[in-house]
Amino acid sequence: MALSLATLAGIVIVVVLAFNVVGRVRAYSRLSHVPGPRLAAWSRLWIVRAGTSGRNHEYYYEANVRYGPLARIGPNHLLTSDPDIIRRMNAPRSPYRRSGWYSTFRFKPRSDNIISVTSEERHEELRKKMAAGYGGKEVPFLESYIDKHIKEWVELIRQKYISTAHETKPMDMGRTAQYFTLDVISDLAFNHPFGDIPEDTDKFGYIKTTEDSISAMQFLSAFPHVHRWIEQSRLMDLLAPKAKDRTGLGRVVGIAHSMVAERFGNDSKGRDAPDMLGSFLRHGLTQEEAESETVLQIMAGSDTSATIIRVVVLNVITSPHILGRLRAEIDEAIRDGKISSPIKDSEAKQLPYLQSVIKEALRLWPPVTGLVQKVVGPEGDTIDGKFIPGGTFIGQNSWALGRNESIYGPDFALYRPERWLEASGKDLVAMERNSELTFGYGRFKCLGQPVALMELNKVFVELFRRFDMAVMNPAKPWSSESFGIFLQKDFWVRITERSPNRK
Repeated sequence: MALSLATLAGIVIVVVLAFNVVGRVRAYSRLSHVPGPRLAAWSRLWIVRAGTSGRNHEYYYEANVRYGPLARIGPNHLLTSDPDIIRRMNAPRSPYRRSGWYSTFRFKPRSDNIISVTSEERHEELRKKMAAGYGGKEVPFLESYIDKHIKEWVELIRQKYISTAHETKPMDMGRTAQYFTLDVISDLAFNHPFGDIPEDTDKFGYIKTTEDSISAMQFLSAFPHVHRWIEQSRLMDLLAPKAKDRTGLGRVVGIAHSMVAERFGNDSKGRDAPDMLGSFLRHGLTQEEAESETVLQIMAGSDTSATIIRVVVLNVITSPHILGRLRAEIDEAIRDGKISSPIKDSEAKQLPYLQSVIKEALRLWPPVTGLVQKVVGPEGDTIDGKFIPGGTFIGQNSWALGRNESIYGPDFALYRPERWLEASGKDLVAMERNSELTFGYGRFKCLGQPVALMELNKVFVELFRRFDMAVMNPAKPWSSESFGIFLQKDFWVRITERSPNRK
């Protein structure tokens, strides 16, 4: 007797459900020996909730505090706060590979950049082409570029935001810090600053676009296969920013497109330019690669540096002891003729308390809090006495690294720069080794670290030697959210000039 259509459909549904249940049980069993939130063993919803919450760093930190240095956060997903495991995953010749998580951070459809590329060989090739440019070796005016924009920021403050006993003119440090970093990185990238600081505005709507889209990007990073399907279906061509857009990331793409095209149109002249783009081209970056990498520079080089500037300013101006000690170091160096105006990077490196202030901010507020997942090699690995099968994704908990009590002591949660001056011997070595992971490690170490540190070395001296700052609302100094990177705004400060004989 022939089966009815309804009966056949019912059988198909039952079979599909059965296969789905069996698959989920197998997935659960595969990592059942690793503790973690109950939901995470069966679904990626825990990752989605954490990534789109605006406080993903807190979710990840709480997971490792509760379940140990290796926690299960998804059916095939683990999270580690162990610095030794993170070094192992990132070390040269490590069997670990970049996961599909990275591929969701393409800013041009189907066009990889050094972050989104998952091929180890391709990633290494791009690093070799760009290392000299990022390192500053082929950008002789790198420091003067930064000086120029610091001067513009100082002038903006003096012209628009100096308060007096009779008038208060609050400035949003959350916004202006990023205007500064956007101008610096766009100038370094292709000798064409956005001009946000002179106009005191998010000129192209880049910051607003980032705030509007970052949650969706975090969602897709939990489902790389969905992102890949969207790209292959060409839906991304409709959704992605376009070079003809007048504002937002599309405007950045448009600027990058025109600047790169101009370099290639000038034959060898574009390759002779003493900026990062010129260096990239001299080392073989193609036109398409150059466009993708230039857009990435803006994304990666502005949000991250701006985060540390805000963190340092907040912690310094709300601690009289830290501010007093930093100011004393700066003022003494000025009196002894050890500081130029603006300060040179080499001079800033000789100010030990300033360096401690920066290190402490990087320790407690790593600017990248995303999972940066790697894939366990086919042969598997043993971590904390547990065998982890090949193909498992492992993310790193950057927020937890700087909160390791065994390394930083019982007051690890406190912003206390003195810890870097008090430590010595093997204790200091452990702190330094742990801290270096903020910028990545091994073959995945951030190429932009030298530029970022040069910005930080210079900007705080130039602000604190000239201005006094106070938080407008100590009960809620800022609005801060994290979606893999920090979005910080409404950081209102009251600024007054220091007396001339103290600058």
